[in-house]
Amino acid sequence: MRETTHGAAARHDPRPPPRTDRAPRRFEEPALPVPARPLLGFRSAVHWQAWMLVLPVDAVLLAVPVLWLPQYGKAVLAMTVIALALLSGGGRYRARLHLSVLDDLPMVIGRLLVAAALVAAVFALRHDGVGVESFLLIVLPGLGLVVIGRMATTRFILAARKRRVVAHRTLVVGGGPLAADVIELLARHPRYGLAVAGFLDDGRDPVAAEHAPHVGTLAALERVVAENGIDVVLVAGGEFDEAELLERVRAPECAGCDLLVVPRLPAFATQTATGDHIGSVPITRIRTPPLHGVSWSLKRAFDVAVSALALVVLAPVMAACALAVRLEGGPGVIFRQARVGQDGRHFECLKFRSMRPASEAESATQWSVVGDGRIGPVGRVLRRTSLDELPQLWNILRGDMTLVGPRPERPHFVEKFSSELPRYDHRHRVPSGLTGLAQVSGLRGADTPISDRARFDNFYIENWSLWLDAKVLLRTIAEVLFVRGR
Repeated sequence: MRETTHGAAARHDPRPPPRTDRAPRRFEEPALPVPARPLLGFRSAVHWQAWMLVLPVDAVLLAVPVLWLPQYGKAVLAMTVIALALLSGGGRYRARLHLSVLDDLPMVIGRLLVAAALVAAVFALRHDGVGVESFLLIVLPGLGLVVIGRMATTRFILAARKRRVVAHRTLVVGGGPLAADVIELLARHPRYGLAVAGFLDDGRDPVAAEHAPHVGTLAALERVVAENGIDVVLVAGGEFDEAELLERVRAPECAGCDLLVVPRLPAFATQTATGDHIGSVPITRIRTPPLHGVSWSLKRAFDVAVSALALVVLAPVMAACALAVRLEGGPGVIFRQARVGQDGRHFECLKFRSMRPASEAESATQWSVVGDGRIGPVGRVLRRTSLDELPQLWNILRGDMTLVGPRPERPHFVEKFSSELPRYDHRHRVPSGLTGLAQVSGLRGADTPISDRARFDNFYIENWSLWLDAKVLLRTIAEVLFVRGR
């Protein structure tokens, strides 16, 4: 039963072919299945999540002042919506392992005050300041109800954990002394809401075997997670290949799990507002990118609205570009080329033609055309100002692409780079973009390493947010205005 929200699993396995240059494992026995019996009592068919309790309680208590402040009903409801948005942003309705109202109090009070201040400012502008004092004097004490509600929901969640009503099935990766300590702590303190089903480790005679079943090597990770309803993967050190671990925890079977990591040097990890801990062992919660759900739907809606508006507003510019290309190079204004998009699907990417390739084979396999004599003055201007990319607004409107994402590549090079670079194929977890984090970070043109671009693309995906998209778009506008293109 989960208390946290997770992204849905990807629809294909984007991992590159397995590497053959790794050192042989010390432990190659076949993985053992986790016992099929219910873990530590019972497993409900309902996957309880913290927000199912905390969010409704927050909403009701924020709206309660409407009962004694009906004349300010709209303002109170507006403040409720804003406060819930601030409180829920960044996964703040995700239950911590170490639950404490005092830990969350500064964040909760700060965001409630921001919501009240925003509504009061708008109220003052609309009503020339009349009634603002009354609104604040009655609403602000009401915010204390939310704090009281948080105290009640925290105690309820803790009670549910201690009674094992909420006990997330947890798979530990690692079998050394640190993993053994963590497993023992979780068994002794059910208040953390994690129940260890077993652990994986590639070494022989792991220490953690004294506290939990050794269910196999790292190679069994996806199978054990899929077959045993694992909710949480907790990495606590051990004998395994870290590069392989990175590939496996990003596999579709693990995409719905919380990923917790004990830092390599736990003595140097201090507790901050984003930290967590099990006993005195610091824990880092690795963020799962929200590649589906409401946030992604908002991204798509934004893509449609902006691309449709841009096609209308920029129609004269695009017409001028088309005319210039036609006059310089003759018929065939739009250049169409097969590119690889989300989930490895091919689509026809559109551009204004800046040169004529000698053949289809050259178009599909020639890496760079920098300095090519066939590029005329119009083509050079289009490429330098990125105006040649404007027809891709139609690709975005059609759903082939998005405004911000990894730039699409040709099938020939996708196959080549996927066989040479670890995690290159992981770029295809999301739609291709008109612009991307790699491009606004200076990684454009033939002289930039593909490995760096792939790392930036995967960093963007694994840290995606609507605000990150906004930052990339603002930096893209600066790139275009200051003509920093090719």
